[in-house]
Amino acid sequence: MLNVILRPALRSGVRNAQLLWRKGTQTRACAARSATFHLHEDCLVLNYGGTPIHLNYVWLRDHCRSTSSFNSKTNQRNVDTGSIDLSIRPDSTRLEDGHLVLTWPDGHVSKYSLSWLAENSYEGKKQRCVQPCILWNSDIYKSANIPAATWDKFMSSDDEVKKFLQNYLLYGIAFVDDVPATVEATEAVTQRVSLIRETTYGRMWCFTSDFSRGDSAYSQLALDRHTDTTYFQEPCGIQVFHCLKHEGTGGRTLLVDGFYAAEKVHQQSPENFELLARVPIRHEYIENGNKHRNHMTGIGPVLNVYPWNNEMYLIRYNNYDRSVINTIPHDLVQRWYVAHRELTTELRRPENELWVKLTPGKVIFIDNWRVMHGRESFTGLRQLCGCYLTRDDVLSTARCFGLQA
Repeated sequence: MLNVILRPALRSGVRNAQLLWRKGTQTRACAARSATFHLHEDCLVLNYGGTPIHLNYVWLRDHCRSTSSFNSKTNQRNVDTGSIDLSIRPDSTRLEDGHLVLTWPDGHVSKYSLSWLAENSYEGKKQRCVQPCILWNSDIYKSANIPAATWDKFMSSDDEVKKFLQNYLLYGIAFVDDVPATVEATEAVTQRVSLIRETTYGRMWCFTSDFSRGDSAYSQLALDRHTDTTYFQEPCGIQVFHCLKHEGTGGRTLLVDGFYAAEKVHQQSPENFELLARVPIRHEYIENGNKHRNHMTGIGPVLNVYPWNNEMYLIRYNNYDRSVINTIPHDLVQRWYVAHRELTTELRRPENELWVKLTPGKVIFIDNWRVMHGRESFTGLRQLCGCYLTRDDVLSTARCFGLQA
């Protein structure tokens, strides 16, 4: 069973051959606390912690952390990258007390902590995940018995917000209970972690099944699993729902971990995973109502991965809003449908479905780049409010709490 991934790269990347200059290559080695370095024509290779780290000379000068090159108060670069000689080489190089020390031709001295170089090198970045997470199906999530935050503590305690954010980062969903069943309280609870992202639907929205907008969400129909705003060039990062009232039956919310399903596809058919991560498709939202007119288009692959470690960070899946497929060459169309069908099959497995009944007082935060939501059909009056949050600000809040995000 695939349950926990504290995320190494989801796929092993292609290993690019490292080509070194053979003519005129300098080689120098110096041992200091198990570190050695070798000077080559195009880079310095640092052996530290058992991993060769390739450091381009221009990169080293550009990333100097001396006072004249970097403002430690603002964490901004002072050095003018455009004025660095692209053929620059250090005049002298040495290892000293856990640091690499370089003297440049103009006499400027740069000093780098070896641990900083290891952490910030390409090799170091490639070996670490950007966002640790726990992949889940229904049983895994229920077995984790994750507590919801409570309104009183959430609004008054930073520790409660930190625990909430940790759960959100790991699982892609998190709850706050006992929230007053009002739009105002829902707005207040969201602003503990982020700014609200205003869209064509407004800032805070409150809706029922009145077909006031040209979207299936404004109906009593069942909705299959999907991510929202796939038709934006940058889909909204966080979706917030609060059911203020329901006088009827049905209407449970469906949640599916898209990363869990995509990882299953990767394990079973790496070529299908790669195709879904490579081929861009269009999603579209057209609304021609009396009060609202919109025509939005977003383009991107179904799966998005970081190129340096192939870690997945976004899934764009919405069968309702997917537009005409005309961005795929003929010889790939059939293969794309096969890959898409495999992902859809995984997403629709009953064991991957987490069903939650949203009631007044229970607010859910959903990572719209990872976790899909849907609902069963319902009867009666069902009133929801909510909003989208800016992903950047949620992650910034998490990092300010010392969380990896």
